[in-house]
Amino acid sequence: MFRKFLVFTLLLALFITGCAPASTPTEAPAPVSTDIHLTDGLGREIKLDGPAQRVISLAPSNTEILFAIGAGSQLVGRDQFSDYPAEAAGVTDIGSAFEALNTELLVSLKPDLILAAEINTPEQVKQLEDLGLTVYYLSNPLTLEEMYDNLKIVAQLTGRESEAATLIESLKERVAAVDEKLLPISSRFSVFYELDATDPAKPFTAGKGTFITQLIERAGGYNIASDIDGYPQLSLEQVVAADPAFIILGDARYGVSAETIAQRPGWENLSAVKNGNVVPFNDDLVSRPGPRLVDALEELAKLLRPDLFQ
Repeated sequence: MFRKFLVFTLLLALFITGCAPASTPTEAPAPVSTDIHLTDGLGREIKLDGPAQRVISLAPSNTEILFAIGAGSQLVGRDQFSDYPAEAAGVTDIGSAFEALNTELLVSLKPDLILAAEINTPEQVKQLEDLGLTVYYLSNPLTLEEMYDNLKIVAQLTGRESEAATLIESLKERVAAVDEKLLPISSRFSVFYELDATDPAKPFTAGKGTFITQLIERAGGYNIASDIDGYPQLSLEQVVAADPAFIILGDARYGVSAETIAQRPGWENLSAVKNGNVVPFNDDLVSRPGPRLVDALEELAKLLRPDLFQ
């Protein structure tokens, strides 16, 4: 009896198997492309087979961006003025972009990407292209929002999108905190920002369309040169007539100080001088269009409105 039951069970199993629909072969998923296609600041189409792993930076701002988004380990060369963060000192120095490029050294580093900036000329970019090197020209941002976009671009080029997203969110929160503290102000202090006093009778400053002016105004100040384009020179008399409440010394590293400022003809009676509001400032924060622009905003806001940033 048991033998008949076993035979019946086997026959039933074979019948069910025979009636089951034939399984269809599963298709292999399509390979995910890692190619990167971006248009750079010169309107050139830049293509990478994947995130760049060996990058050369030709500008301090680019170097700071790379480290800020976590791509510092992918940097194999940097220009001689890239001194921030401290880890940049351990990266091969390829010289200054203001001089003839050491193309032999650049080629020897075997980069899969060279990151240029507006301190580099289109001629330098073409020179490197003609050597078969891939160069992305990163335009200077004109607003903080455009600076965030630059972070995203460099993150795409280096495969650091998630790190850049976290950084951008943090930067936006810091800017919002400054904006919130300054919201109640009803007046602005006038500011003279000195860039270069090689000729102390006609010091250079920053005017309309510069990040320095943008940040001063966002920090609660008013730039006395904001109606002049670019980076003009102002005469001693022009500054005396404007009588700024603050003089910010972006050239303090070159020996300019409150004492030397007071020695200029007519400047001893300026409000900034009499009230002790001639202050040194780290110009790198505003002259390098990278994430430290937010540091500059915070520092300027604390300098101009210390009562709001206890």
